[in-house]
Amino acid sequence: MSKETVFSNARIVLEDDILSGSILIRDGKIADISEGNSVAGEDFEGDYIIPGLVELHTDHLEGHYQPRPGIRWNKTAAIQAHDAQIVTSGITTVFDCLRMGADEDGGFEHGEMREMADAIQSAETEGRLRAEHLIHLRCEVSADNVLEHFADFESDRHVRLVSLMDHAPGQRQFQTMDQYIFYYQKKRGLSDEAFARFVAKRQAESARNSTPHRNAIAKVCAERGITVASHDDATLSHVDEAIDNGVRLAEFPTSFDAARASHGHGMSVLMGAPNIVRGKSHSGNIAARDLAEMGVLDVLSSDYVPLSLLHAPFILADEVESISLPKAIAMVTSTPARTVSLDDRGRIATGLRADLVRVHRSHGVPVTRSVWRQGRRVA
Repeated sequence: MSKETVFSNARIVLEDDILSGSILIRDGKIADISEGNSVAGEDFEGDYIIPGLVELHTDHLEGHYQPRPGIRWNKTAAIQAHDAQIVTSGITTVFDCLRMGADEDGGFEHGEMREMADAIQSAETEGRLRAEHLIHLRCEVSADNVLEHFADFESDRHVRLVSLMDHAPGQRQFQTMDQYIFYYQKKRGLSDEAFARFVAKRQAESARNSTPHRNAIAKVCAERGITVASHDDATLSHVDEAIDNGVRLAEFPTSFDAARASHGHGMSVLMGAPNIVRGKSHSGNIAARDLAEMGVLDVLSSDYVPLSLLHAPFILADEVESISLPKAIAMVTSTPARTVSLDDRGRIATGLRADLVRVHRSHGVPVTRSVWRQGRRVA
């Protein structure tokens, strides 16, 4: 027997419009969308109903697993705590970032991220999770052992996104030594001599490893149909390299030229939602709002604050004249879903998954009232 649910008297955020009306859900999918008020079903009292958010890049799980330097939390408990905060932020599909390649920046041991992925999949099988969890491998291509770590995931169907990163000094995010000194010397309390040795080592690793590792990982992703992301592109040559590697997602470009070129070549440009909420980058790079006003911002990521993924689109719609609420919501729903070929979600349309969020917002920070994944209420 079919199971039906009706949501009525809602402001339904479609891809290009907001419709006052009702939604019929049947067997976990959107069966009908109708205009006008209805006395049937759950009364949304004029609240918004938006698609479930699709999060492509979050380091949030890592913070639960390693809540303090040197401490490892129980993996299942960390995953459940992460999942709870993700879902109550309106996120129904999340790509959990797992680090590939250990370095002096607190990298994980070989096999540790494989164990985390196994724990995520076990939690899913046991019915512990409310969001759908997929895997985003963050590959530090300058690291000597990145290919060894990456090989642990050669047959994992949950891997749907891989990013190619190089955080060596003089590269991408750290083009200036001022930024690198703040992140690595001051935070670690290194002497000038120790810091000079650290920088020389990282630069040598990058020169030796980055290009062959980048090309090898991109080749595997092309063979397996995994979406590839570039990371912190700063120059036009970085964008050319991304094109050669089949990149579809440009994460956190650090210059306007790189963002414009990436967008112009059909890549989805991703920036952090915390950048929108704060009005600036935490690392001193370009502001996401400036890219939005230029028309080259496509996707938002919560990065390190899950609720920012719901908060930021409303700020953009309020403050950027060229961006409507449907266009802003698309940055956290339909565009990220399409970028990673998840064509069954991210929009409110008949036949798609009923991943939906009830949002109340009169002013300020929006409030998540309820969340449904495939028609089942999960928050």
